[in-house]
Amino acid sequence: MEKEKVKEKKKLSIKEIGPARLVILLMAGIFLLVLSFPDMLSSENSSKDNTAKQDYKVKENTDNTETDDETEAYINELENRLKKVLAKVEGIGDVDVMITLKGSKEKVILKDGPYTQESMNEVDGEGGNRDSSSISKEDTTVLVNGGNGEGVPYVIQEKEPEVEGVVVIAEGGGNAKIMTEIMEAAQVLFDVPAHKVKVMKMNK
Repeated sequence: MEKEKVKEKKKLSIKEIGPARLVILLMAGIFLLVLSFPDMLSSENSSKDNTAKQDYKVKENTDNTETDDETEAYINELENRLKKVLAKVEGIGDVDVMITLKGSKEKVILKDGPYTQESMNEVDGEGGNRDSSSISKEDTTVLVNGGNGEGVPYVIQEKEPEVEGVVVIAEGGGNAKIMTEIMEAAQVLFDVPAHKVKVMKMNK
């Protein structure tokens, strides 16, 4: 009779594998698991980036809207004040005013500008000396607590926009003397040259 050969299956133990190989196998398994889900990670990162961009756009649009509203309110104030002044002058009669501005209100932000200066004295092989110096400066915006936990720039001054032009339509706008008085008043009040002031007669 032929002897049957019995194959024995040998089981590997942790001791035979060794802790170092076990750690390597574990890390390889984790790496393969991460590679199998690349879309999940990229989608999470892209969603975070999109959310941040949307928040920034909303804040930027809100700031622009507030600036436009402030500029419009400033123009209305200037026009109403000029109308009230001109309406009190004899011979002008009913008056309407339009004012245009150069840009919008400008906010001057406080900047912290520390600088460093370095001096160096070099001696070459022939005994000559050479002095060199460099100055580096970095401007950083000073931030303060805005009340909602976010830092906002510290504004030290707000500059109102300059007047670009003035148009005045008045009942007495056809009178040369009245036209001169209106133009002089606009130049004094808004510091604009004569060619930036237009006076016309109101159509009744």
